[in-house]
Amino acid sequence: MDRETAMTKTHAKAGDWWRGAVIYEIYPRSYQDTSGDGSGDLRGITSRLGHIASLGADAIWIAPFFRSPMADMGYDVSDYRDVDPMFGTLADFDALVAEAHRLGVKVIIDQVLSHSSDRHEWFRESRSSRDNSKSDWYVWADPRPDGSPPNNWLSVFGGPSWEWDSVRRQYYLHNFLVSQPDLNFHNEDVQDALLDAVRFWLDRGVDGFRLDTSNFYFHDRRLRSNPPLKPAATETNPYNFQEHVYDKNRQETLGFMRRLRALLDRYGAIAMGEVGEGDGLRSLELVRAYTSGGDRLHMCYTFDMLGPKFSPEQIRKCAEPFATGLAEGWLCWAFSNHDVVRHVTRWTPPGVETDRIAKLSIALLVALRGAVCLYEGEELGLPEAEIAFEDLRDPYGIRFWPGFKGRDGCRTPMVWDVSEPNAGFSTGKPWLPVPAAHIVRAVSAQEGDEQSVLSAYRTMIALRRGSPALRDGDVEQLAAPGHLLAFVRAAGGERVLCLYNLGAASESWPLPTAFAGAAAIAAVDLGARISGGIARMPAFSALFARLP
Repeated sequence: MDRETAMTKTHAKAGDWWRGAVIYEIYPRSYQDTSGDGSGDLRGITSRLGHIASLGADAIWIAPFFRSPMADMGYDVSDYRDVDPMFGTLADFDALVAEAHRLGVKVIIDQVLSHSSDRHEWFRESRSSRDNSKSDWYVWADPRPDGSPPNNWLSVFGGPSWEWDSVRRQYYLHNFLVSQPDLNFHNEDVQDALLDAVRFWLDRGVDGFRLDTSNFYFHDRRLRSNPPLKPAATETNPYNFQEHVYDKNRQETLGFMRRLRALLDRYGAIAMGEVGEGDGLRSLELVRAYTSGGDRLHMCYTFDMLGPKFSPEQIRKCAEPFATGLAEGWLCWAFSNHDVVRHVTRWTPPGVETDRIAKLSIALLVALRGAVCLYEGEELGLPEAEIAFEDLRDPYGIRFWPGFKGRDGCRTPMVWDVSEPNAGFSTGKPWLPVPAAHIVRAVSAQEGDEQSVLSAYRTMIALRRGSPALRDGDVEQLAAPGHLLAFVRAAGGERVLCLYNLGAASESWPLPTAFAGAAAIAAVDLGARISGGIARMPAFSALFARLP
């Protein structure tokens, strides 16, 4: 492939709306309650779609709302083809899709394909005997001679990833909760059934899928034990004491990805895979494998920027390999989601205003090459909530408390109106507390305030939507001193300089001679200026300039 062809392939073709998209994640239990039971629902989401459209988002991603016993808050599915009554009905979902499409917003839904609930009819049949029609639909194995599990694999949620079943007198695999048995993707009947479930939602008009734990689909047929891995000194979860080469990240996954992509292409839908592999080159390798070639996933969602580091070195470490090593693949960047501490809490140094870091973050996020994913409430600058142990609902947090406090702190209800009970989320008792520190940041308190975080989000998303360079352009990393991060985005005749000071002290940078005549672009104002050919950058600031 010559360079011109390769460069062309990195830019969006007609219909490739996802390449530069801004996607807004909704955690449905916490977005808007219309029934008064304290839990959000689909009708609530529909009623708030105008807010999302006003941000300028291209699409929403809705976390699971399928029938489920809710052991893992919906990521344990007992029926892939129905809405849990907690969230409403299929008719409510259809109405949501219709309203989103009327507003020009596409709909992406979570698909949890690697495992089901132990209450799914498939698992009930599979565990009933060793010779029924679904006996091989899950991963079963005999014990070792001493009765112990077949290998050393561990669950992400603690303990061995094998559970003894007294009916089959075998162990079954669960990479997460005991109540989340892993489906056997080596069985093509399982693949067919899951693709039928995907088709069910495609026929209802969804525009795409976020694939939960997409690198967990296949396991090693020989059930070989994982080798050890030296953990970080601060590690609280023994899962990270192993190199997970046999229980996930298997080559066979690519064959299923091709089958899924062929189905999606018939509907013009897209797939975004979650790659749970920490940060670094390993996650990049997986993204390349899962998204290149045009016959696998459209893009991947990694954990690279979901950690505690916020520095030029970390950004370059994450972004530069993508800029140079993924001619065909595509990433979706996120700073927060439903599984991690909110980024303004992770990244705001002592003595610095949370709002400043929130505004700087969105100025950086919209300029990264790839799609962008926002998490509900980050457009308000919401910090992580402190949740008392007795209020926890997350099994992960309950299991590892107090070394790890779980994920409930980022899942508290959305705040809409400072004058309403529970900030307008629900007339009943919310399933998680609504923090007072969040209520003062409600949408009603920020609406119309040009200095608010909400205004900054709208400004920066609009800038990205209106700029071919920021939305889909190539990227060139620049050398800059100190805590400065600099790169150029370019597409067609547009070149945009993106400059950030991620440090606590002011920095100045004489612009390269080739940038003479650079004109600052109106964006979120954090005090950065170009004067006399020098970019003057206050602490934690951003600057955009159009280059000649």
